[in-house]
Amino acid sequence: MFYNEGMNEKERILELRKLLKRYSYEYYTLDRPSVSDYEYDMLFRELQDLEAKHPELFDPDSPTQRVGGEVLSEFKKITHERPMLSLGDVFSYDELRDWAKKITDVYGKVEFCAEYKIDGLAMSLIYEDGLFKQAVTRGDGTTGEDVTNNVRTIQSIPMTIPYKQRYDIRGEVYMPKSSFNRVNRERRANGEEEFANPRNAAAGSIRQLDPKICASRGLDGFWYHVPEDVNSDTHYGSLQYARHLGFVVNETTSLFEDIEDVIHFIEDTAKIRHELPYEIDGMVIKVNSYDLQRRLGFTSRIPKWAIAYKFPAEEVHTKVEDIFITVGRTGKCTPNAKLTPVKVAGTTVGFATLHNEDNIKDKDIRIGDIVVVRKAGDIIPEVVSSIKEKRDGSQVPFIFPEHCPVCGGRLYRFEDEAAHYCVNTECKARLVYSIAHFTERNAMNIDGLGEKRVEAFLNEGLLNSFEDIYKLHNRKEDILQMEKFGEKSYDNLIEAIENSKKNSLERLINGLGIRQVGEKAAKILAARFKNMEALMNASIEDLSNIHDIGPVTAEYIREFFDEESNTAMIEQLRILGVNMDYIDTSTGTESVFNGKTVVLTGTLEKYSRNEATALLENLGARVSGSVSKKTDYVIYGTEAGSKLDKARTLGVTTLNEEEFENLL
Repeated sequence: MFYNEGMNEKERILELRKLLKRYSYEYYTLDRPSVSDYEYDMLFRELQDLEAKHPELFDPDSPTQRVGGEVLSEFKKITHERPMLSLGDVFSYDELRDWAKKITDVYGKVEFCAEYKIDGLAMSLIYEDGLFKQAVTRGDGTTGEDVTNNVRTIQSIPMTIPYKQRYDIRGEVYMPKSSFNRVNRERRANGEEEFANPRNAAAGSIRQLDPKICASRGLDGFWYHVPEDVNSDTHYGSLQYARHLGFVVNETTSLFEDIEDVIHFIEDTAKIRHELPYEIDGMVIKVNSYDLQRRLGFTSRIPKWAIAYKFPAEEVHTKVEDIFITVGRTGKCTPNAKLTPVKVAGTTVGFATLHNEDNIKDKDIRIGDIVVVRKAGDIIPEVVSSIKEKRDGSQVPFIFPEHCPVCGGRLYRFEDEAAHYCVNTECKARLVYSIAHFTERNAMNIDGLGEKRVEAFLNEGLLNSFEDIYKLHNRKEDILQMEKFGEKSYDNLIEAIENSKKNSLERLINGLGIRQVGEKAAKILAARFKNMEALMNASIEDLSNIHDIGPVTAEYIREFFDEESNTAMIEQLRILGVNMDYIDTSTGTESVFNGKTVVLTGTLEKYSRNEATALLENLGARVSGSVSKKTDYVIYGTEAGSKLDKARTLGVTTLNEEEFENLL
């Protein structure tokens, strides 16, 4: 569209906003774009330029305001006017039939609405006087987080609707597979840890404090529930009205009068689920009539008029072409199966871990076997079993090697352990994984120095030890010659390395990779000894007497510091400016959690499990993995299970996330 010379700039701004809203609706909601991406981009840029010249014409509803606004320091807590309840789950057709029968036995013929169960993040959108006002996560069902600025960046969500009363619509924010693959490619290129699956990626994106990051992730949403009757007496009718208002409602949503027809629909969907442009993990079945929904009511946590059918873990057959060994940072040698590539749960699988020698023997897995493969939790490929009746005599039992496949050093299997280890500290494989572990987020937190980049640096002779990390600023020219490394990437890496020097002692201890000393043990040791020198001089008896350390771990710690090369390495790190002291951020006796035993269960909205654990430990608490009579508090989030039930049985004080924050 060309500029109308008779139009002033204010009129042009208003026209561009109107045009871009229409084009966005056609592209994101109807999936029927009427202009090319280039034309849209040119109009968008023109609007940005004009708005910059006329700040007095700012409009929060402008298309330019959907690319990210103010960076927040935290998300506000919001109480839902109507709870966002979870659904009951069934895992078989018989369970689904039983659920339906309980309803039809009482109420006769019932109409069911079946919808794809989108694998994303549950969300509530609030509109007032036709304007988008707020987006709130599900949270614990009663209280969620205000993520309005981030959700505003999702292009398919309307900012205005032709409905003037308060309107609350619920649904799922998700990351399309195309966005997921693009984001992971970018993270791979930047040496960052990849997202495990689209749901985690969507949740992580929505929880970004900078909306611009969320805007770059390419999120979308499906909307499937209106908690108040609006212009319809059926659930399906309310969805059609929502579509009329401009919301994306999944076109596959269907009505059925018989549960057997629902089951056929599920079976047909299961065959094509992996071809869909988004992830689904089941089907949601709802009673269609609002009147019948009200009569059926709720239990304490779920509606009786809806159920979620979960797809079973998909299992396929393929051939083990070979078995090979990989070596980790501790020297642990893991056997892996090279498989004839096969599609499992939507992705092609060519390899699967076999864990250890005992697992191979117990399952009698041989090279050449036809095996059953599935994805554990739809993520990690695993070999379930071999199919012995398909053997033809050509299969070869696997004999665990005596020597490391990387360095040739002898492998050892320690008493009471199933794993084999390469004990050669100069082994290249160990070196790559050791340095990558040293830089991990829970260790020294050096962003941009992941496993693949460490290996590339090692191959170029830039890295051979932890100390070399802190000398990379002297190798700028060499680094800039490497593939996918520019000035900005280099500057970001050097900045992250410099920042890591200021870390508290526990991060360094964790990064050293001492056997059986992970993040939790590192915090305990740092808090107990306060500085690296005191820890290095501690005896086995001193270490063994520390709660949660124990004699075996104490021996591993003492062995590590008795090795001269390790003490020399630590001295070099000290000279290079790495902090060797514990930075105490706890509030001591002022906290109600000081000296208390706390158990975390379920999923918290505001904190990851690691963040909540770190916070509690800084407050003087001991975080345990199991509930007993000695437990003082159980802090629970969504999908809390047996630990919460046990706590209530034992009379242990339980806190939801809001109560936990109030105590803080």
